[in-house]
Amino acid sequence: MLRYSLTLTAAAVVLCAGAAHADVYMFKDAQGNVQYTDKPPTLPAERLNVQSRKTDVVEVQAREQAELAKLKATDEARQKSNAAQTDQQSAAELTAKDKAERCTKARERYDKYATSQRLYETQANGERRYLSDAELDAARSSAKSTMDEFCK
Repeated sequence: MLRYSLTLTAAAVVLCAGAAHADVYMFKDAQGNVQYTDKPPTLPAERLNVQSRKTDVVEVQAREQAELAKLKATDEARQKSNAAQTDQQSAAELTAKDKAERCTKARERYDKYATSQRLYETQANGERRYLSDAELDAARSSAKSTMDEFCK
């Protein structure tokens, strides 16, 4: 198989090297391998109708550069997509971590409100104002609903 591809490559080189009007023959050697040549060793060889033309090197280079640019753009898009996906995963993990922290803080706040007999709020001048029983019940209810919301 390797010999076949090498022979085929050699034939392609011969064709592209300026043998545009030369005859190309295909024959099988003694081992049964297909050979291509312009001078067959025996005459029972099949003449192939090969038409060739000169390769435009500038066009080939332009095509290769366009393909390289396309591959580079695809690679950059893939990298951006992977980065975005990684960012989303990190954000989801942070969000889960934040939710857990919020839940913990809300639960601590509710426990503090539920077990405290007197709650106060600090005023602008730094003095404490103690909550009335109705305000205490409202604060406990608010803390419970906040805890329920954050700890779903």
